[in-house]
Amino acid sequence: MNELERRARQGDQSAFEQLYRLHARRVYALCLRLAGDAVEARRLAQDAFVRAWERLPGFRGDSAFTSWLHRLTVNVVLADRRAAGRRRRRVMLDGDAADAQPAADAWSPERMDLERAIAALPAGARAVFVLFDIEGYGHAEIAAMTGIAPGTSKAQLHRARRLLREALSR
Repeated sequence: MNELERRARQGDQSAFEQLYRLHARRVYALCLRLAGDAVEARRLAQDAFVRAWERLPGFRGDSAFTSWLHRLTVNVVLADRRAAGRRRRRVMLDGDAADAQPAADAWSPERMDLERAIAALPAGARAVFVLFDIEGYGHAEIAAMTGIAPGTSKAQLHRARRLLREALSR
């Protein structure tokens, strides 16, 4: 643990501000890949840093701060997704399923690039794709983080890759 991390852990707000400046872009990029929406990614990145400030006293330095912050960010995004799923199910149970369904996003070939293709993936497939192919987690780790079976993680990854190939070949 470096001096800046130690000071932030002890409650030094200016030290935490410096850590924020050092890591904000990376946290935002991760949130954007997982959420697929810039506005949502900004909100999630803010939530991740709020959670980091709250949990920083418990950071022991067993791993690198960047690894700890990365994992915390993934957990924030996944927790938000689970909460959103619960909200959607409640809405659907209330008979308002039309509002709960996302609008079909156009897969127009002239606007398609890799980031847009990833953002257009279904949420589950996008999360597994980002966590496995971009962030380097294994299926067992993804299963533990997301609450799905390792086999489901493998199936979602296969689905994501197939959808990306289709979208990018147009």
